[in-house]
Amino acid sequence: MPTPEKEKSLQSLGITPKAKVYWNLPRSALYEEALRRSEGLLSHGGTFVINTQPYTGRLPNDKFIVSEPASQSRVNWGKINKPFDPAKFEALKKRVCDYLASKDLFIQDHYAGADERYRIPTRIVSERAIAALFARTMLIREKNKEKMLNLVPQFTILHAPGFKAAPARDGTRSEAFILLNFAQKMVMIGGTYYLGEIKKSIFSVMNYLLPEKGVLPMHCSTNYGRDENDAAIFFGLSGTGKTTLSAAPDRTLVGDDEHGWSDHGIFNFEGGCYAKVIRLSKEGEPEIFATTGRFGTILENVVIDPETRAIDLNDDSITENTRATYPISHIPNMTLSGQSGHPKNILMLTADAFGILPPVSRLTKEQAMYHFISGYTAKVAGTESGVKEPQATFSPCFGGPFMPLPPAAYAKLLGEKITKYDVRVWLVNTGWSGGAYPNGKRMDLAVTRAIVKAILDGSLAKIETRIDPHFGLAVPIGCPGVPPKILDPKLTWKDPAAYEKKAGELARMFQEHFLEQCGPELRSLTAVGPQV
Repeated sequence: MPTPEKEKSLQSLGITPKAKVYWNLPRSALYEEALRRSEGLLSHGGTFVINTQPYTGRLPNDKFIVSEPASQSRVNWGKINKPFDPAKFEALKKRVCDYLASKDLFIQDHYAGADERYRIPTRIVSERAIAALFARTMLIREKNKEKMLNLVPQFTILHAPGFKAAPARDGTRSEAFILLNFAQKMVMIGGTYYLGEIKKSIFSVMNYLLPEKGVLPMHCSTNYGRDENDAAIFFGLSGTGKTTLSAAPDRTLVGDDEHGWSDHGIFNFEGGCYAKVIRLSKEGEPEIFATTGRFGTILENVVIDPETRAIDLNDDSITENTRATYPISHIPNMTLSGQSGHPKNILMLTADAFGILPPVSRLTKEQAMYHFISGYTAKVAGTESGVKEPQATFSPCFGGPFMPLPPAAYAKLLGEKITKYDVRVWLVNTGWSGGAYPNGKRMDLAVTRAIVKAILDGSLAKIETRIDPHFGLAVPIGCPGVPPKILDPKLTWKDPAAYEKKAGELARMFQEHFLEQCGPELRSLTAVGPQV
């Protein structure tokens, strides 16, 4: 039962409930409530399958930050972090609160951050039971009942997916909106049922707050080997292999997506995983595949047969962006502490569809900062409407849409920690070899796994390197389990002149993007970037 203080906290938000309010229901009860409300279907394996159409992914163009005195001077305003008028926010908030007051409400209290020194108490107030289950799965639960009853949120998410904004009146771009108000410590989400907006909003909050405490927030997966002091960080955008490569049977998973790196080590922001599952196979990714048939997993936009309740992970008729949300405890070799020591290795993953970058190269600290700010990968035909050929994509810090501060703020923290804890940094291309897409071939997963193994066991650091003439990267001349020819991308192309031309094009893209993002204090890093 909620305490009187919790009930008053709703009224302080402007919500006077007229229907039922469900506080911190357990997983099974949330399943029942979600089924009762026809929010999805129960699959034959026990997973809960939902359809979030018309939106099956994040809406970066509909995300705004309220421009108020505290944030005006700190936020990196631009195409990603767009300002929202405080008066418009107040008016829309009243409408959203009135809307939620008329609905049955599902409320979950939890933490973002496994390290008690840096964690942030959060609360979600939603009209959807499945959203409450998502939050309960993805974030960290307080297991002490007394502490749970008295938990006071530092940030609150008002989640009203059934509420549609009126852009002309509300100041939004469309009927959907994701609004962050750092002064009021509030996130407001409306018009979209896609659950990923919840977790990424909390991630944005952590990215805003933690750097002031000397903590580097990271869009990465993390695992460790022999012990907690044998940790590795995997940076990467969607499709680069971040989740796949970190879920290794011989290493312990700390987390698959969001972490902080403090002077005490690495800590997960979350208590669950959010994996892309399109064409997932039992043979290729057995640990993650197993979660798609377990009670407690939410499947978003996975096709399900309404009669047999069988799911089809190969069917992309709804979207390529099918997702599984599951407790991290569904992965056999994981740690419930959500923490590890400092990393020995950092792997920056990129899926280069141009077939130019070598499969692996070692970076200096300065190069690591350069490529961190760059956050390069490439979209290929079919991933988005209108994409007909490979398009270079640069997402600062490998998570640009979730980084409210200037990229330099995060890059400087990264450089300081690489030096302080003597970390080796590697750039790993999980993209194409032998030519640009579609003429080349996607890097064999077995090759990438062999490279990752050699990095993590320390053997690759002992191998002689050559310097790539275009990108200045130190490329190993050999790697256990990898054909030597693959390590030099130019040798895999049939036409060396075509390789040289494409390499020059990509180098220029790097240069142009970096100058846009680096800020004056890190402009000197252009010297360690690609040269034309």
